[in-house]
Amino acid sequence: MARSKLSGLWLVAFGVWAASAAAEVVRIEVDTRADVAGGMAYGKVGPYEKLRGTLHFAVDPKVPANHKITDIGLAPTNAAGLVEFHADFFLLKPKDIARGNGALLLEVSNRGGKGILPMLNQAAASRDPSEVRELGDGFLLEQGFSLFWVGWQLDPPPGEPDLLRVYPPAAAGVTGLVRSDFVVRTGGVRDHSLADGDHVPYPVAEPEDDELHTLTVRDTPLGERETIPREDWQFARVDGSGNVVPDATRVYLASGFTPKRIYEVVYTAANPPLAGLGLAAIRDAVAHLKNEGAPELGMAPASIDRALAFGISQSGRVLRQYLYDGFNADEHARRVFDGVLSHIAGGARGSFNVRFAQPSRSSSSYLYPNELFPFSDGPQSDGVAGPLVTDGLLVGLPANSIPKIFYTNSSNEYWRGSAALTHVTVDRLRDLLPVATTRIYHFAGTQHGPAAFPPRTGDGRLPGNPNAYSWFMRSLLLKLDAWVAAGVPPPASVYPTLADKTLVERSALRFPAIPGVEVPRAPRGPVRLDFGPGLDRHGNGVPTIEPPKVGQPYLVLLPQVDADGNELKGLRSPELAVPLATYMGWQLYKPELGRPDELVSLQGSYVPFPRDAAERTRTGDPRRSILERYPNRESYLALVEQMAKFLATDGYLRAEDLPQIVAQSGERWRVLVDERAPR
Repeated sequence: MARSKLSGLWLVAFGVWAASAAAEVVRIEVDTRADVAGGMAYGKVGPYEKLRGTLHFAVDPKVPANHKITDIGLAPTNAAGLVEFHADFFLLKPKDIARGNGALLLEVSNRGGKGILPMLNQAAASRDPSEVRELGDGFLLEQGFSLFWVGWQLDPPPGEPDLLRVYPPAAAGVTGLVRSDFVVRTGGVRDHSLADGDHVPYPVAEPEDDELHTLTVRDTPLGERETIPREDWQFARVDGSGNVVPDATRVYLASGFTPKRIYEVVYTAANPPLAGLGLAAIRDAVAHLKNEGAPELGMAPASIDRALAFGISQSGRVLRQYLYDGFNADEHARRVFDGVLSHIAGGARGSFNVRFAQPSRSSSSYLYPNELFPFSDGPQSDGVAGPLVTDGLLVGLPANSIPKIFYTNSSNEYWRGSAALTHVTVDRLRDLLPVATTRIYHFAGTQHGPAAFPPRTGDGRLPGNPNAYSWFMRSLLLKLDAWVAAGVPPPASVYPTLADKTLVERSALRFPAIPGVEVPRAPRGPVRLDFGPGLDRHGNGVPTIEPPKVGQPYLVLLPQVDADGNELKGLRSPELAVPLATYMGWQLYKPELGRPDELVSLQGSYVPFPRDAAERTRTGDPRRSILERYPNRESYLALVEQMAKFLATDGYLRAEDLPQIVAQSGERWRVLVDERAPR
């Protein structure tokens, strides 16, 4: 099927333009091409280069693969009847692609950024990774991966350099409801953006129409809303001179917003951009490089023989939505990703392919379409909200489109409620086994993103949780690739279950009475939300009820703990298996912040053991002290090394990483034992 009348290759301005008669990428503009790390060679793969620029797409709204893109039938089309759009891209590849490993590894950008190199390469964070420190220890490069990023999100903060974006057309003349909520931390705030944080907001349509817009306030997510009289607020902002001026992207309250309360604006907006084209951009860019290649990027058609996707948190949720919406088959019914690693997404998806999508709204936001049924890959049933419904992320998809999948989660995803729902029935009566193409790994005793060591306190009562899981992630990514490339079976799934009683209700949690530690009484999990019929698999992607109707909550199940308060089941890192502390996946706010039963978003906690028996007796701590467990540093590190070797033998760690893992534990000992020694 022809995508364009263009043919051949030619140079234009700063890029190379190419046409394709077989793929939905119709042109590639290369703005930058440069060596990285000063041309340093990475193992046998050699030096790497970076390329950045723009991908131009044209998709056929009549092809079944595109029917799931919300509002695709309302988008403007070109003379050939195709919907055009473009997106930013960034590529790190071996200069000699033939020396690579044949795998294209796409990281789904989290809010336009890049996170895989800091996580897996121990690199300095960068939006334009070029220097040695920004490429870290070279792990992914030495393995020979070509690393790829494509803009899929339409609303990253404007003016921020090097963020990746997609630029979709809008459905002109269409109006609909948008909801925005926010909490201010300090007094004196009189105006606030309609967007999530500093992202791009949807402007209000007809801001002076009193009937179309409401502002309410409440004290808790499920609390009763108080309507603020329309004459007390307006769509406006306070300018630099203190004047109130009209602004269709902000809400102004004359009396000021009260800190800690939840304000919610529901308003009418117009001309929604087709956010779902961001998922199509991921699909078509990867399909193009994998199948047609890209000579202008130095990638012949045979350069790539497999494609992997990697997503962290928000971008892990994107991958779950991408699969559920059927994007892993392109317009030609070819499988796009052969392997998918969705990390710390829990059971959530998100506002990625709906009308007036707000992709940056997280699972910790209030009542957005993130944690919706179904949660598991295979069939899962729920009849609480009405007639019995059975569905699953992969149910009904073409068999040849289903990739090998790894789901990895921290303890925080269980305490936030949705991780357990990926592998139990919603009535929590029985476990659901993963489908044959999926593995599930729980990183026991971890928080969403590990805290730096030594950890500090913030809004929470306790220091953050520093238990690092990146060592597991390095090995698991290679195991996923080996499963895809050579059919090598990956390590077995490891996660808490109902059958062995390592997954329990809060009332059955056997957490020890540690002085100064209060365990959350009733963690808030997902609730059943009704946005109207448009947001299920067969819907049109258009929410018609805002705010949504709130139904019964899903029941929260938590990993059971041992006598120290450490989780029993999951991948227990050497740091947890040979512990110096209790590592929790939850964190409560400090009492003075006035949110006594609410969990600090994405945070865990860390409580070191008493140093010695004298400290244990003095504090009344029920946990054995460090020096009662391990007589000295040498014996402690020997146990750490032994546990690390066991995990490496089973494939969960890399043998090459063991010296660094032991050294990390040595640093923990220095801080918790040597520096706390009596003087």
